[in-house]
Amino acid sequence: MNQSQSELAKQYFHHRNDCRLCLSENVVKAIPFKPTPIAEKYSDSQQKDTCPLFPVDLYICQDCGHVQILDVIAPEYLWADYTYHSGQTQGIIDHFKDVSELILDKYGPLPKPFVLDVGSNDGTFLKCFKEKGFKVLGIDPASDIAAQATRNGIETIADLMTAENGQKIVAQHGQASLVTAFNVFAHADEMRDLLKGIATTLAADGLFVFEVSYLKDIIDKMLIGTIFHEHLCNHSLKPMINFLAAEGLEVIHVEHVSIQGGSIIGFAQHKSGPRPTQPSVAEMVKQEDASDLHSMTTMNAFVARFDTMKEQAKALIAKHQPGIIAAYGAARSGPMLLTQYDIGADITEIYDDHAQKVGRYSPGDSILVEPTEKLMDTMPKLTVILAWIHAKAIVRKHLDYLEQGGAFLTLTPQVVLITKENYADFIR
Repeated sequence: MNQSQSELAKQYFHHRNDCRLCLSENVVKAIPFKPTPIAEKYSDSQQKDTCPLFPVDLYICQDCGHVQILDVIAPEYLWADYTYHSGQTQGIIDHFKDVSELILDKYGPLPKPFVLDVGSNDGTFLKCFKEKGFKVLGIDPASDIAAQATRNGIETIADLMTAENGQKIVAQHGQASLVTAFNVFAHADEMRDLLKGIATTLAADGLFVFEVSYLKDIIDKMLIGTIFHEHLCNHSLKPMINFLAAEGLEVIHVEHVSIQGGSIIGFAQHKSGPRPTQPSVAEMVKQEDASDLHSMTTMNAFVARFDTMKEQAKALIAKHQPGIIAAYGAARSGPMLLTQYDIGADITEIYDDHAQKVGRYSPGDSILVEPTEKLMDTMPKLTVILAWIHAKAIVRKHLDYLEQGGAFLTLTPQVVLITKENYADFIR
């Protein structure tokens, strides 16, 4: 990172010195990473030497075990160019439908037909409940997306959930029987204030349901692609139980699901609420303890495995040079993967069909985004898959590229070279 990039970044972030769950200052750097550009800062011109690069190191709290990024980017800068919409991915739409039905089947009927979704994005999740006759309300800091959701019939407050905003919501709408927060606990810096808002808006007999990417999956599966600046927290159940308890909430059930490489769905209520605690809670805590999840030994082992993966990826890229090396997927994980594997300088273009990214340059390495149809025109010798969650779908879509001698490379959860000889094993 040159001096200008360092100075540019400093005006947009600050470093906190305590755990955002338990507020302990007994936090240590656990997994170091190279400074990385913000994932969504695409530009209309090349800005390789002027793009701010921000710390993305992971720290672990040695009191509660929570793993987190402590370098916090100003929300107005971080979210200004946010392009992710829940409704643009069919897998997410299907997941939300399944979860809404799970909630109602397991804990319905709700005493009051009012659902509040924190971090509601474009309202895709709330739409599942509105279609069942519920009154719904969303709150999300991405103002453009919140406005679009409101225009589409899902009333959405363009703001962060805080204790103050929780009181305002109750004053205007009353308390909710169901409060949801899906992949929101990863994004908030002031977690205690967020939780106060949630506890305030939740009715005395209400149900709080949250989903978070699961730290154990990140560690076990080497999910580097889930680590980027907006994901301030990498959650596990044991620290979460203590965190919720500080605001009078208790976890009563937890489910491990495959979405986003591995996540947990937690169900909670006010202490002494009407629902019994299920064995699933104690069972998951036992698994976390047995795997030594919240220890520096586990963090150090992760670093060592990642060093090996970087060496593997660099060697495979070198074997395909000279020749065109491209990438596929202008994904939020892209800048992180390119930076940490130190391969951005090897990539000539990125293929993607996102309307807000095609024809623009990626943050950091300033690589032009081309439509996916260009893959066959260019026929790169090797194409690195950055949209790692969709790797199998990408390979299935471009078997003709492989048959004509091209190759794909995945970086996470494993470094895998995919060719016409082995693609059938990869996609099955």
